[in-house]
Amino acid sequence: MAFLAFPASRSEGLNRLSQFLPRAGMAYAMGRNTDLSPDEDGAVSKLSPYLRYRAITEQEVVAEVLGQHDLRAAEKFIQEVLWRTYWKGWLEMRPSVWARFLDERDRQREIFPDQRAIRAAEAGQTGIEGFDYWARELVQNGYLHNHARMWFASIWIFTLRLPWVLGADYFLRHLIDADAASNTLSWRWVAGLQTVGKSYLATTENIARYTNGRFAPSGLAKEAIPLTEPPIAQPAQLREPKAYDRMQPTMLLITHEDFHPESVFVDPSAITSIIVAADNDLLWGDNARRFALAAAHETASRTANHFQCDVSVIERLVPDALLNAAQSFGIRQIVTPYAPVGPVAERLASIAPVLAQEGILLTEQRRLWDRAFWPHAKKGFFQFKAIIPSVLGDVMP
Repeated sequence: MAFLAFPASRSEGLNRLSQFLPRAGMAYAMGRNTDLSPDEDGAVSKLSPYLRYRAITEQEVVAEVLGQHDLRAAEKFIQEVLWRTYWKGWLEMRPSVWARFLDERDRQREIFPDQRAIRAAEAGQTGIEGFDYWARELVQNGYLHNHARMWFASIWIFTLRLPWVLGADYFLRHLIDADAASNTLSWRWVAGLQTVGKSYLATTENIARYTNGRFAPSGLAKEAIPLTEPPIAQPAQLREPKAYDRMQPTMLLITHEDFHPESVFVDPSAITSIIVAADNDLLWGDNARRFALAAAHETASRTANHFQCDVSVIERLVPDALLNAAQSFGIRQIVTPYAPVGPVAERLASIAPVLAQEGILLTEQRRLWDRAFWPHAKKGFFQFKAIIPSVLGDVMP
């Protein structure tokens, strides 16, 4: 099995984007479902780790694609980029779904009776062709083709009859690009929970066709009866960050949720110092931790040059670290790119009141991209994709 390397730098993300651009139109649309072996290029971009941490941004990727292809030709790729945006907006308005996942994951860890079956699935020792390969590929590379992720999840849920939340947790612990929204909601979609009553069934024929005959597993489930759950909450209003005083000295906090703050805070003079938090406790697995740590140090170097100010890297995102940094620079306000639902958002929510007691404001700034697209994620992706052309017209430079 080939080893896939994802060097963790913005320049590498931009280089991969440049190499992919000629294939972002019809070539992507025609070949995107085919999962070749890791040592073959295939039709997909492999940009997801860079987009997940926003080492490169959705807006600049789409802008570059539309610079070479018209919207109709590049529709499938642009929609794929916007799936991640859609999932984030959907979960942002329903954070209880993330909390429900965490609770059920912890419960199933305790009560699921066949732990041997879980270990065999995670180790790629089920005897199911393709599935076992993807399990090993995931652990080694921290990456799977999107179609392989769907097949894997379907086999996990409907053939092996394992709890979907433990499968989603397995992906969280190994994918470089895993985030709370995309991972959780994609597994829910396969299981028939996200679009109620509509599940995804992996079949021998589909796998054989879209792996060019590499795999043709036998013994797969013949039906995918959708899972059920109690009703989920209706979408809530998006949380609006507090404003900050752009005339006052400001510390910029960078977390792994957004490694390109230069495109959030476009006035360098407003930022007088920078803290980059490289907190392993806020990531789920070693693949993601290695990538995010390297990207954090690259971001620290890059932003020091861009904002022309002191940059420090801290290993724990905790109140004391931020307090000490702010007080040493005489700073009364800290700003950070908005963190969507997940561990970083939870940590920031717990830190803000502690800082406020010391007279320091911690606030977030949401990107124009998210402000424009997230409010349209109230229903399914079919309705969401209908607004893509018009919203792109508003956010493209």
